[in-house]
Amino acid sequence: MSRRLMVFLVATWAGLAVLTPAFAAEPVFPPGSRIGLEPPGDLKLSRKFPGFEDSARNVVITILDLPEPAYQALEKSAFTNMSKGLTVDKRELFPFRGGIGYLITGHEEVKGTDFRSWYLLANVSNSEIGHIAAVVAMRMPDGASRVYPDRVVRAALASVSFRTPPLAELLRLLPFKLSKMAGLRVMKVAPQGVLVLIEGPSDDLAKHPYMIVQIGRGAPSALDLRPNFARDLLMRSPLPGLAITSAEAMRINGGPGYEVRANAKGAGGAPLALVQWLRFSGGSSFLRVIGVVGKDRWDEMFPRFRAVRDGIEIRVVRKRR
Repeated sequence: MSRRLMVFLVATWAGLAVLTPAFAAEPVFPPGSRIGLEPPGDLKLSRKFPGFEDSARNVVITILDLPEPAYQALEKSAFTNMSKGLTVDKRELFPFRGGIGYLITGHEEVKGTDFRSWYLLANVSNSEIGHIAAVVAMRMPDGASRVYPDRVVRAALASVSFRTPPLAELLRLLPFKLSKMAGLRVMKVAPQGVLVLIEGPSDDLAKHPYMIVQIGRGAPSALDLRPNFARDLLMRSPLPGLAITSAEAMRINGGPGYEVRANAKGAGGAPLALVQWLRFSGGSSFLRVIGVVGKDRWDEMFPRFRAVRDGIEIRVVRKRR
């Protein structure tokens, strides 16, 4: 190889190295999602479901974050249960950003319209994000193939990426917000809208006082049924030796509520004290707040639990037009 050709190749290589970051797209993640990708064409984040949509062309990408047992069940069935109406054209191993998954392509009919479909099944695990199993599906009518040819779809699926969602982003998705923490910190935000707070430096619930906040459904509208409803709800707690010590109706933030206090046993039989507050709203929904602490710290923690409870504000859900 001549010296001039070598210089040319090195210069070209260096030029590509400089240009690549400028043109490289960044993966886009639905709010609170651990899974994202580089959406092609006119696909934008959907406000209806976790994923992307091009409403003008009836093209969608849906993202499903699967629990491990659900993924294992799919894998065991050789992914034959992806869609009842799917006619499979091809199954193949498919490399994507961060791993290798299975790509299933085919056709299916949905409400009388024929669609081309791609299903990427990914199962990854590492020290930064833990374990994630996912199904990323793209579906489009045949008429959209000019904008979304197969190579574009495959490139988008190859860009599937994973992350740990930022805590602030997860908190914004909750149906409530907290104005007071009373010395506790956020330990976990569950996908179902459950918030866990803890006091100590570690996430060991057996060692530190903690609180659970969530919105529930199914509360009775009749006032005389609410006491038993509140007691039964608390008695389903997994804490051993749970025994109710007091229960009473009360006003919480100006609305109807109910308080239940109880004792239970923690790790090694250590005595625990706990309180559950239910704040009822219209219909069958209610706010549930639980505080758990070692019995020797009850007098200290109870006012702090109450301060967190009183600082909870239900978010107003605005209907989308």
